[in-house]
Amino acid sequence: MINIVCSGKIKEKYLESLIDDYRQRIEKYHRINIIEIKDENDTTKEAENIIKNINSKDYVIACDLNGRKMNSKEFARLIDKAFTQAGTIDFVIGSSDGLADKVKERANVLLSFSDLTMPHGLFRGVLLEQIYRSFKINNNETYHK
Repeated sequence: MINIVCSGKIKEKYLESLIDDYRQRIEKYHRINIIEIKDENDTTKEAENIIKNINSKDYVIACDLNGRKMNSKEFARLIDKAFTQAGTIDFVIGSSDGLADKVKERANVLLSFSDLTMPHGLFRGVLLEQIYRSFKINNNETYHK
């Protein structure tokens, strides 16, 4: 199981379409669930809501600007390793205020996709595309260049 635990809801139809497209592609390989928590102005409250949605045995990858950067093949290896260590991977996307220390401390890996600032919904789409790409890479299927 893959869970994407994220702050806020997607309001733009074009981003919903992007996210739904990649979610359907991923489901050919693995079950995926998007858990949208309330967008809080308080990172402590947000952290509590995030932690409530993470099982103690899950492998947690928290998306953080100061996290480790990797290319798509390294990301695919991380996904493979995470499934070996745990049956469920939880990706965490916080609000624009970033993640509270409590969430970062719970994470197995802090991951940064870029130094660029992206809208929340677009980043969610990028994350899903990279998860899909990792399945293609790990299954030696054509897609990745």
